[in-house]
Amino acid sequence: MSPTAVAGLRLELSLVQPVLRSAAARIWRSDAGLPGRYRHYLRAMHQVIRASVPLMERAADRCELLTRDPVAPHLARYLRAHAEQERGHDDWLLTDAAAAGTAPGELTDTAPPACVAALVGAQYYWIEHSHPVALLGYIAVLEGNAPAPGLAGRLARETGLPQAAFETVRLHADLDDGHSADLDRLIGRLPLDRAQHSLVAVSALHTVTTLAELFDRIAAASTLSGSLHE
Repeated sequence: MSPTAVAGLRLELSLVQPVLRSAAARIWRSDAGLPGRYRHYLRAMHQVIRASVPLMERAADRCELLTRDPVAPHLARYLRAHAEQERGHDDWLLTDAAAAGTAPGELTDTAPPACVAALVGAQYYWIEHSHPVALLGYIAVLEGNAPAPGLAGRLARETGLPQAAFETVRLHADLDDGHSADLDRLIGRLPLDRAQHSLVAVSALHTVTTLAELFDRIAAASTLSGSLHE
């Protein structure tokens, strides 16, 4: 895929990302339900992010079986390195939850709703039954929609929760722009064929759609008694 094709992928995403941004804005709206929505956000993001490293490791393993694929060795190296960068980020969310007054078991022991399974599970399907390059579309969306700078501070002020409850939001606002640039450079260098290019785009668009659905469910679950399964 050439740099021009990378720009094309980013253009495709820019056409649908307003839906995702609007859903995120509804989570962070300033009202009495914000602390409860934030706790739901921590639970949902833990369910998503705890799958990140296993997804990348499985995709890298699949790449190493594709011995005649020119994309596979470059992709495997990136995925192995990026898995190490992301390792332990799910533990950050457990720490934030504890600071917000939520027991870690409420994150780890809750069955993920169908929208989380659809978001993450599609990547397992494409890795196993199509090509592991699909995962780049997923990563492009997650890291291309980092929390806004200053969001962590605003949430602390408006929820009354301690600053320590927002470390993951703050750290991802700082880290993800650099990761997104690294990903664009990788995609620009990979010799993707037409089918692989299409798969990255389909994966990215699916990720936008399902992540927006998850955000909508969090935005609607304004109390701790609400359920993302409903």
